[in-house]
Amino acid sequence: MSDIKDMSFNEVTAEMLKVISDYDSVTGFKGAYNIREDSQCAGRKSSPNITIDSKTDKPGINITVKPGTVGETVYIPACVTHSDVDDLVYNDFYIGEGADVVIVAGCGVHNDGEEQARHNGIHRFFLEKGARVLYKEKHIGTGKGTGLRKIDPVTDAYLKEDSYLEMDTVQLRGVDRTTRSTSAVLEKGAKIVVRERIMTDGDEDAVTKFKVELNGEDCGADLVSRSVARGNSHQAFYSVIEGNNRCTGHSACDAILAENGRVDAQPALNAANVDAALIHEAAIGKIAGEQILKLCSLGLTREEAEEKIIEGFLK
Repeated sequence: MSDIKDMSFNEVTAEMLKVISDYDSVTGFKGAYNIREDSQCAGRKSSPNITIDSKTDKPGINITVKPGTVGETVYIPACVTHSDVDDLVYNDFYIGEGADVVIVAGCGVHNDGEEQARHNGIHRFFLEKGARVLYKEKHIGTGKGTGLRKIDPVTDAYLKEDSYLEMDTVQLRGVDRTTRSTSAVLEKGAKIVVRERIMTDGDEDAVTKFKVELNGEDCGADLVSRSVARGNSHQAFYSVIEGNNRCTGHSACDAILAENGRVDAQPALNAANVDAALIHEAAIGKIAGEQILKLCSLGLTREEAEEKIIEGFLK
């Protein structure tokens, strides 16, 4: 167990860490962690069961979870704190057989300048037989600069027999441009569950891309995206589920439009096996007037009513 260097990150990083990874400035992180700040490591600690090592051929880390590890959390937040930073990192997760862990991987981009600030995290997950992972990812953009705040995460997952990956991802305002790409390949009995929540405002643009290959017998996928597009913002949702064996697959995109917001939804299903049961749903519309009237009758203003409805929708 070792620390590469003391926790010496700046104040902007400290504030963003509280939002994206529930960081406590007094107690720190309770578990293994790697903090990335402006393309550099700002702190690292392994645990007896979770090892974090630097890659030797490219920027990034390898996170190795021992077989049978249960109840531990590893934190790998990344922060960009000023303009003219283009951060690219490759993180690989090796989850041992029978392990059951939580991974917190938030990202914050702060920009007070005129140049672009960007973080691009490329994550690969390798889940061994019976492994279980809850992956939590929260994205935020802050700062008053005119330069763009961009976050472009890529997640590739490989799930072996009876493994389980749950992804809980959140992006609520502040990120000007984002393309979120997720792919997964599942073996027998494996399952992936994705819960995505996105809010865009102003001129923000967000693109979500899912691709899941259901190759193993009795594997399954459940992908649900909930989003709110406000101002002049635009969102696009693309999902492809391929059923190549006896399996179950479901994808859904539920979106609320406000002001001049725009949303495109294009779910696709490709069945190559007679026992593949695949379903997709898409619903886009404005907030129902009767919902607003009901809340206004309880004493809320129209603006307060809309915020309450949106808050509940994105929970």
